[in-house]
Amino acid sequence: MKLLFSIVALVLLGSTLSLCGLIVADLKSDQQALLEFASSVPHAPRLNWKNDSSTICISWVGVTCNSNGTRVIGLHLPGMGLTGTIPENGIGKLDALRVLSLHSNGLNGKLPSNILSIPSLQFLYLQHNSFSGPIPSLVSRKLFALDISFNSFSGSIPPAFQNLRRLTWLYLQNNSISGAIPDFNLPSLKFLNLSYNNLNGSIPNSIKTFPYSSFVGNSLLCGPPLNHCSTISPSPSPSTDDYQPITPPTTQNQKGTNHKKSFGLATILALVIGVFAFLSLLVVVICVFCLKRKKNSKSSGILKGKASCAGKTEVSKSFGSGVQGAEKNKLFFFEGSSYSFDLEDLLKASAEVLGKGSYGTAYKAVLEEGTTVVVKRLKEVVVGKKEFEQQLEIVGRFGSHPNVMPLRAYYYSKDEKLLVYNYMPGGSLFFLLHGNRGAGRTPLDWDSRVKILLGAAKGIAFIHSEGGPKFTHGDIKSNNVLITQELDSCISDVGLPPLMNAPATMSRANGYRAPEVTDTRKITQKSDVYSFGVLLLEMLTGKTPLRYPGYEDVVDLPRWVRSVVREEWTAEVFDEELLRGQYVEEEMVQMLQIALACVAKGPENRPRMDEVVRMLEEIKHPELKNRISCESESNVHTP
Repeated sequence: MKLLFSIVALVLLGSTLSLCGLIVADLKSDQQALLEFASSVPHAPRLNWKNDSSTICISWVGVTCNSNGTRVIGLHLPGMGLTGTIPENGIGKLDALRVLSLHSNGLNGKLPSNILSIPSLQFLYLQHNSFSGPIPSLVSRKLFALDISFNSFSGSIPPAFQNLRRLTWLYLQNNSISGAIPDFNLPSLKFLNLSYNNLNGSIPNSIKTFPYSSFVGNSLLCGPPLNHCSTISPSPSPSTDDYQPITPPTTQNQKGTNHKKSFGLATILALVIGVFAFLSLLVVVICVFCLKRKKNSKSSGILKGKASCAGKTEVSKSFGSGVQGAEKNKLFFFEGSSYSFDLEDLLKASAEVLGKGSYGTAYKAVLEEGTTVVVKRLKEVVVGKKEFEQQLEIVGRFGSHPNVMPLRAYYYSKDEKLLVYNYMPGGSLFFLLHGNRGAGRTPLDWDSRVKILLGAAKGIAFIHSEGGPKFTHGDIKSNNVLITQELDSCISDVGLPPLMNAPATMSRANGYRAPEVTDTRKITQKSDVYSFGVLLLEMLTGKTPLRYPGYEDVVDLPRWVRSVVREEWTAEVFDEELLRGQYVEEEMVQMLQIALACVAKGPENRPRMDEVVRMLEEIKHPELKNRISCESESNVHTP
């Protein structure tokens, strides 16, 4: 028996050693394939690949490995100055590769046939190069996205494309592809562009629902949504002997004309009478409504002026009832404020409700001299005047940062607490992401989203560093990210939670809140990081994590995203509006990785906000990563 156990143990040990050797060999083979590619293709100096397998997954520019560091699964080299042709024995050997991005380079010649057929390949981006020749006929069945636009590919679309059941993006525009379009049977296809090629024939029924822009620029292509195909050839002119007048349609048209003459006048009179009656009734209803409001306004004695039927009221009706007579001019302005009005002017201003948030109602107030401000009327403030003023003194310091909404003034009395902010005409990030979705809406593009979220991250990081290790925001959400006309973002509602009467048990309906935050005493800077991670997911997915009026499709974003990308990145995660415009796929994947790091279940596993800012900056400026790594390395070796 002991001998049997010894044999089994030796077999298992041998298998384990063989497996380890196989893993090392796989990573070494990936490294060798990349080095062969780099040695054959001229490139920019920042491609820092070296013959050292220990650094391939850590510091090689553009290389992404799997979680255990055993295989290369991503190669992102956009705009790296790559020129010349890709060798046959290179990238095609990376048989675990999922993402390959070589767009915006100067690559030319034929595309090696073994690249498209890498069995694990899911995303391939080769747009804006100078590739020529036919598209390889063997294609990975796992392909989600294929973009080879703005090249010089020729020949026909390979028949293998008809079997790509998972393909969601297919961009072939601005090439020299010819022949008929295959009758695609692609159930996942959502984004298609075949424009400006040499395609001919009729557009298959399976893709005719795509817009006109997907097919324009193919002069020999026809069928919806382009011009209808001419299926009937012109007939020879008939001889006079065969000619017979076609009278039945003419007779039918005459009958239709007589019908209009008989009933047209009666119909028009009926319509005129009906419209007149409806308008008269509408005028009566409006007059009665306005008279009733005017009567109620006079009887209440609250308004100083007349109520407007347009929905605006005097500010004094909205939040002036608690202003004490002896304190009417005690509106405290912070240093740096350029406003010259007093509380009396504020109470005379016309105002409209902007929204009701966690801490009170916000009003847009337009003063007589034309100045526009936002007044927030706080509810359920539980601290006294001294604590109130001390907290707002801290908040006032944060306004020096360009990505933090500056608090301009405040008013405190026993019954009324008001805060005055700048008015932000761009609205909130929530409205830009979710407002008025549908036809005619202009979606928020990728670069704008990155700019807004990077600004918000910088604002939160500044709050954490300026306020000290225990200072938090506590209510990070898209409604509290306000936007300027230049699409710069400002974090609002800073420093308010300590003033408010928040419930001891926090509602789990708040989809931004970290799982460990069960009461207000457990809000930390790491829980702010979690909330910002949810904000990133909201930007990427276009889904809302909170229930708002008119937005009933609420999603637990971290859980949903994890379920979709548990093993691999899929197209289902990203906002469809985002994918219709110009975007950079590797940036989206990197942003998704950052968001998932922020929403880690354990606070100790989440990055700090300053680290999040650095990672976001590296997305748009990858050269920063090398610079920071070099600086860190030099600091380590400095005695």
